[in-house]
Amino acid sequence: MLRFALILSILPLTALAEEIGEVTTAWRLLGANHRIVVEAFDDPKVDGVSCFVSRARTGGIRGSLGIAEDTSDASIACRQVGPISFDPQELDEGEEVFGQRASLLFKRVQVVRFFDEERNTLIYLTYSDRLIEGSPKNSISAVVIRPW
Repeated sequence: MLRFALILSILPLTALAEEIGEVTTAWRLLGANHRIVVEAFDDPKVDGVSCFVSRARTGGIRGSLGIAEDTSDASIACRQVGPISFDPQELDEGEEVFGQRASLLFKRVQVVRFFDEERNTLIYLTYSDRLIEGSPKNSISAVVIRPW
């Protein structure tokens, strides 16, 4: 049990996403359709902030089997949904708050957080990375911390 607790303590604390909805972008005769999926997650270290990410999901036979590589297209919108509270000492600059695979082995879509103390703003950046070469495609959202 102690070993399990130690393993959990070194894993990054990332949010789990809830799928909100999807739209089909291309019909496929065999396998799943190409689509855009909208997912929501709450920041695991900042109470009162939720983010919504839209991203492409590849269909076809490879997509149905989970071996297709999704495109790097993604968009993010984060909003204050309640009183914002967090300990600035616990936030790491560029800390991953959400991540999900976009291919079988080599590609992930990530959301990282920054805190701009001077402007009292949380910034969320989404991008994809690959083991060999990352993608410059990205999207950003900012949440100004205000009284609820």
